[in-house]
Amino acid sequence: AQLVESGGGLGQAGGSLRLSCAASGFTFDRYTIGWFRQAPGKEREGVSCISSSDGDTYYADSVKGRSTITIDNAKNTVQQQMNDLKPANTAVYLCAARRSSLPEGRNFLWASGYVFASWGRGTQVHVSS
Repeated sequence: AQLVESGGGLGQAGGSLRLSCAASGFTFDRYTIGWFRQAPGKEREGVSCISSSDGDTYYADSVKGRSTITIDNAKNTVQQQMNDLKPANTAVYLCAARRSSLPEGRNFLWASGYVFASWGRGTQVHVSS
């Protein structure tokens, strides 16, 4: 089972990028999928999360209103649409998957990343000013 990210590259401040996470060897049915990012010298940060079971989504405060996570069950991919890019968004973006819903009553744990067992290798995003 693998996760493969794509869609990274060079973006401009104020512009948009669309990242994609594809599953290989399994389907996202009943999975929870998250997007994370890690900038040089900084800790990994949860960006967004979606439950394939009920469609619930979660976002970091830093991206609310500028990012949208969606799932395409037909293509078995999860997309992260990022708008109004900022140079501070420069990072490696990784997707992660959990083979179930988030822990009951502790949805906030998604942002830590520790509830996800499978991780992709990431795609680099660089935003120029």
